[in-house]
Amino acid sequence: MLGILNKVFDPNKRDIKRLAKKADQIELFAAEMEKLTDDQLREKTAQFQERYQQGETLDDLLFEAFAVVREGSRRVLGLYPYHVQLMGGIALHEGNISEMKTGEGKTLTATMPVYLNALSGKGVHVVTVNEYLASRDAADMGRLYEFLGLTVGLNLNGMSKEEKQEAYAADITYGTNNEYGFDYLRDNMVLYKEQMVQRPLNYAIIDEVDSILIDEARTPLIISGSAQKSTALYIQANGFVRTLKKEEDYTYDEKTKGVMLTEEGITKAERSFGIDNLFDYSHITLNHHINQALRANVSMHLDVDYVVQEGEIIIVDQFTGRMMKGRRYSEGLHQAIEAKEGLEIQNESMTLATITFQNYFRMYEKLSGMTGTAKTEEEEFRNIYNMYVIVIPTNQPIVRDDRADLIYSSMDGKFRAVVEDIAERHQKGQPVLVGTVAIETSELISNLLTKKGVRHNVLNAKNHGREAEIIVEAGQRGAVTIATNMAGRGTDIKLGEGVVELGGLAVVGTERHESRRIDNQLRGRSGRQGDPGITQFYLSMEDELMRRFGSDNMKSMMERLGMDDSQPIQSKMVSKAVESAQKRVEGNNFDARKQLLQYDDVLRQQREIIYKQRNDVLESDNLRDIVQNMIVASISRNIDAHTPANEEPEDWNLQGIIDYTNANLLREGDVVLDQLKDKEPEEMKDVIFAKVLERYAEKEQLLSEEQMREFEKVILLRSVDSKWMDHIDAMDQLRQGIHLRAYGQIDPLREYQQEGFTMFEAMITSIEEEAAMYLMKAEIRNNLERQEVAQGHAVNPKEDGEQVKKKPVVKKKDIGRNDPCHCGSGKKYKNCHGKFE
Repeated sequence: MLGILNKVFDPNKRDIKRLAKKADQIELFAAEMEKLTDDQLREKTAQFQERYQQGETLDDLLFEAFAVVREGSRRVLGLYPYHVQLMGGIALHEGNISEMKTGEGKTLTATMPVYLNALSGKGVHVVTVNEYLASRDAADMGRLYEFLGLTVGLNLNGMSKEEKQEAYAADITYGTNNEYGFDYLRDNMVLYKEQMVQRPLNYAIIDEVDSILIDEARTPLIISGSAQKSTALYIQANGFVRTLKKEEDYTYDEKTKGVMLTEEGITKAERSFGIDNLFDYSHITLNHHINQALRANVSMHLDVDYVVQEGEIIIVDQFTGRMMKGRRYSEGLHQAIEAKEGLEIQNESMTLATITFQNYFRMYEKLSGMTGTAKTEEEEFRNIYNMYVIVIPTNQPIVRDDRADLIYSSMDGKFRAVVEDIAERHQKGQPVLVGTVAIETSELISNLLTKKGVRHNVLNAKNHGREAEIIVEAGQRGAVTIATNMAGRGTDIKLGEGVVELGGLAVVGTERHESRRIDNQLRGRSGRQGDPGITQFYLSMEDELMRRFGSDNMKSMMERLGMDDSQPIQSKMVSKAVESAQKRVEGNNFDARKQLLQYDDVLRQQREIIYKQRNDVLESDNLRDIVQNMIVASISRNIDAHTPANEEPEDWNLQGIIDYTNANLLREGDVVLDQLKDKEPEEMKDVIFAKVLERYAEKEQLLSEEQMREFEKVILLRSVDSKWMDHIDAMDQLRQGIHLRAYGQIDPLREYQQEGFTMFEAMITSIEEEAAMYLMKAEIRNNLERQEVAQGHAVNPKEDGEQVKKKPVVKKKDIGRNDPCHCGSGKKYKNCHGKFE
């Protein structure tokens, strides 16, 4: 019944009818465009741009613009887009996915919506799966765009900042999904706005959209780096802190768990580490380590706040008393506790920035994609990316012969039959493409074919340039090509001379993939543009997919019937059972990706806030208001913590307020008890803020306006970057351990959202506290310089696998005593980390 309803109310048919009408209107302009000279055709671009600036929409320009590209394509490329390609182009412009079979000319189809959207001047990104395809398409299609007066950029890995800026400034930019994502992350780590390469994300067309947004959706892009922190410094700071005396060298506030060095303590630290001023900008790292060592030794208690189990620090939840495995204290406190307890200090996070493709591509104003196989994942595209899949009809009817699966009882029998089939077809000259799920299977078949004396090519996805070359040759007479099912995407297999008469390209699948989409991709390699072809899948009861979904009954039935390995079953029923198994796996995978996205959305919201704030810092000429707000927030928090509303004023801890203020914002003796006595909390805030403003004005007198504003930027960027990096690590640790909460009948996702929010708020507080302290206490030098918190490098998920392992920071062994220190402080090694390592 449902099948009949789908046929009657098929939404795809409705879309096709609508797109066909629009394509007809484009064709009405064909004769007019044909009469124009090359110069007149090129002038159309400037006219369209002017009309757009005067208020016409891209939809208003669509019919004429598509007709211009069509005519330009005929003159420059010798190709004239078919009616169905016009339909596919309109679907792309509308922000949907055009499913077009292999050989239907997706690359040419994309030229029309790319041109139309580039008229806005906001930039269009064409996304491909590898750099070979990006370079090829930028060169081939670039000739058309440049003929029409638009600029084309190519964004490749390894390009300089200037080259990338030029590529992104072009009307149309070609590149890979990895490179676009990494550039976004790198742009949000720059120290000067002039170093950014990307413009705001406007419109992207993703080629092989299912590969990028489905298959790679769970792979995060990670910028990893060596954090400028030494584990030895934790041990050094811990040793120093143990020599300090309470009240004399530091003060401890039970209520807020706040620990602060006194003037005497600061002097001791300066003497102990051989420095002039602990609050000098170059000693931020040392100061941070001392503060964390103080917290670890004074305010964190064994068997109360944490326990030690099997050489690890495990946090204890203060409210429930439960052990929170997988959680780590952020900002280096965890390492400081490890140093206190004499444990091996775990290396700190080196993930500086991270994003998934799901969240990167959802930031574009408009997103569209094209592929030969997307319909089976339509629900995911609709739910997550708000894109509909529109199946565009083929230009010529498909005459390919898709045969029912052949099922053998064992793998040996299956592979023998595969090799026999290939050898027979090779004998008569018919080209064969053999699809495998794994590289090991490719090698196994390759060995069997070598023994049989059949010449063949083995293709794996390591060399994209060579890969395309092999795929192009795969349609020649007598060619045998073994490839993983995904290899050679985006490259057409054209049939050689005399191959049509032999039945076209034969595609042999050696097992079913867990996704129907990948099988369809393999089938689609044959039978392009009305060519003949044949596809045949060989399965065995021992294949992984068959084992996972109850092939035991069928195997025993085959044995009962006395069927051996030379007698396969060819049954539509079995094929349907396999397909339903695939649907189940696809459903499971969708659920896993959806859940990952829900977790990643927590970090996405936080990332957007931090990146916006960071951008505001880079863009702003004067941060004084932001800085003052941070200082006011720090003062308010401190006073509120020591003057709770539920306590009598005589019980308020005024000395705690004084200790905090003098240690973090002012000089010793600037605030005394008499100035706060008998005052309301709001009045205390006014008194202290007035003194802070006075002190800040004194600092401003010492420097020029320009230097003071730069000093504020230096401090804020340093605080935001270091705290955000620590926060990413803490969130990563939380994410890895959160699933254990399910055992306590607690929803892990809700816990992750709540704890992530609490941790984010704590990070914002920490940024404000640190920035306020250094802005008020640091000595300002004339050679102020913005510094990276850590040196980062992109981790390519395709090379490093899905789970990117964190590597320890290794100090270079050959560093000399008089060489610059590896931490980036600008000092000689012997005067910096050489003291501690």
